[in-house]
Amino acid sequence: MQWKDRSKYEGQHAFLSASKPYWINWDDDKLIFMYKQALAAAKGTRLHAYAAESIALRQNLPKKNLTLNMYVNDAIGYRMRPEQPLVYTDNAFGTTDSIYFDGKTLRIHDLKTGTIKAKMEQLMVYAAFFCMDYGINPKDIKIELRIYQSNDIEICNPPADAIIYIMAQATRFDRLINKVKEEDG
Repeated sequence: MQWKDRSKYEGQHAFLSASKPYWINWDDDKLIFMYKQALAAAKGTRLHAYAAESIALRQNLPKKNLTLNMYVNDAIGYRMRPEQPLVYTDNAFGTTDSIYFDGKTLRIHDLKTGTIKAKMEQLMVYAAFFCMDYGINPKDIKIELRIYQSNDIEICNPPADAIIYIMAQATRFDRLINKVKEEDG
């Protein structure tokens, strides 16, 4: 057999993929909807990269009540660091869109480019991972979390007990996962 050179496809996945064959049962409307969702997700990834670069370069965007502009300008104004990984363990980690900590106040901002309403729990998990990663007691700091979505900003100042609960859950579940890893060897 003389195989064709398909090296340009290595490591890539097609939208109509054999490894995710759900599409074989879709109708035309479902296919179009799912493809548009995939395009929106790809655009969101690009917008996040653009925002991170703008923040890193301290390049403000025009002062307009647009999600991306408000997110980038606020992150620059608050001297935030873009795309910062927070690691509790190999089983529990995540990357914030932007973060700032001055020893007293933890600020985490998240850029949402989709239409599904975001939930603050994601940012609360980031806050818990930050406290675990850096050995900070949530009772000793002020926490402000912001979601930028649909040209609006949702702000939350979670109580320390909520973050402590997430930290306890992460610790307990991490131990349980490690136990399963040991048993399954």
